[in-house]
Amino acid sequence: MAMNLDGKKAVVAEVAEIASSAYSAVAAEYHGLSVSDMTELRIAARKENVYLRVIRNTLAKRAVEGTDFACMQDGMTGPLVFGFSQEDPGAVARVMSDFAKDNNKLDVKMVSLGGKLLPASELGKLAKMPTKDQAIGILMGTMKAPIEKFVRTLVAPTSKMVRTLAAVRDAKEAV
Repeated sequence: MAMNLDGKKAVVAEVAEIASSAYSAVAAEYHGLSVSDMTELRIAARKENVYLRVIRNTLAKRAVEGTDFACMQDGMTGPLVFGFSQEDPGAVARVMSDFAKDNNKLDVKMVSLGGKLLPASELGKLAKMPTKDQAIGILMGTMKAPIEKFVRTLVAPTSKMVRTLAAVRDAKEAV
């Protein structure tokens, strides 16, 4: 069913609002996927807080205009499903790459991160990016390591002395 002008404006406004606050975007050609496959993709996207939308390319070009994803406008051809990461830059890449492993009919065409258009082959690298919680854990571990080593260094002489005295005591008791 054809959409009227007000409906098109509403779709463009919705996608533009999502795109303006998103961290990354992926566009994939979905030609040949069944309805149940698309439903499965949407469910996986919803679990990862990824906004997924099939939208006409002319409307998508208008929606991403003035956002970090304007670099994707030239590649918007064919039937595309657009995914936008809302919380984690790698979430949309993880969803799309995991789904593409099982369904070879989903063909990733464009990946955008930080206002730059990346080749589709970079999807794997983006998918391997740590989540916010993982990145905080890595940072905290890195910050904690020097302090732990310092404390172990301070404790080493006294613990070595205690072990030496215990060895002397055990040797005297054995005699």
